[in-house]
Amino acid sequence: MVAEDLLQDPQVRRWLDGLEPAWTLLTFDSLRALRQKPSAVATAIRIANDLSADEIAGSAVGRNTFILLQQTIERGGLPLTATGNLSRAVVAEMRELIAWPGYDQADAFRLHKVINERDFLPLHIVRLLAEAAKLVRVQRGKLVATPLGKSMLSETRRGSLPAILFHLALWHMDLGYFARGLLGSWPRSDIGIVLWSLSVSAGDWQSTEKLTRLCTIPEPALFSGTWDRTSYAMEARILRALLWFGLLEHRREKIGDSRFGELHFYRKAALFDRMLAFDVAMDSMEGARH
Repeated sequence: MVAEDLLQDPQVRRWLDGLEPAWTLLTFDSLRALRQKPSAVATAIRIANDLSADEIAGSAVGRNTFILLQQTIERGGLPLTATGNLSRAVVAEMRELIAWPGYDQADAFRLHKVINERDFLPLHIVRLLAEAAKLVRVQRGKLVATPLGKSMLSETRRGSLPAILFHLALWHMDLGYFARGLLGSWPRSDIGIVLWSLSVSAGDWQSTEKLTRLCTIPEPALFSGTWDRTSYAMEARILRALLWFGLLEHRREKIGDSRFGELHFYRKAALFDRMLAFDVAMDSMEGARH
């Protein structure tokens, strides 16, 4: 076991409510290794770079990034507004092409008279990731594909695109934007540990609250507020991102007679274990591999 002092903290014990986090099975060296960004040297986490066309189709991020690249190439660039966003005409056209898990366009735009790029979250996410990966760039008032972006449409390169985007999204980009600044960078600062914990905890449907307790390293300072925001931060920063990449499945249940209240549940999709592999050791079985 690791972090025994932390787990004896009264606040942490109340928060865990009898659950034992998955990461307590790991050795200290494995915990430390999972805190390193994946690389050719740091191999505690390996991201598959050879996904098939069918596997990419199961990833909203991968599928829609290819749509964006194809549109920029076929049309010789996509027009931008003076503020650098995709034009409303482009956004209207992309709305017909982009499908996104858990995103109801009719509901999202019920009160909108005009739709800008930032209003259409799936397109905005894909555009931000594509720019961060240097697949597209701004040139003379248009968003155009770079040589790297064009190369990703080839049969030999397309299987590596999800790995590039996943690495950027989970280890480099600030997903706090989607969590509205709650709790600083938590739990993204321990993303490797969270991912491994999900790999052994999310085989069946689990609530957001339970996955938060099973898969994150708690910080007592997080429980000092008037309400527990940890599950919201976990869902906004990690679970939704994994859903967008096709690594998790999601369902919701109404809470009794509540008009708006819902419970959210997640479990691993087949792509989770295909895309992510771990090389770690557990205290109870030295040298064990998952």
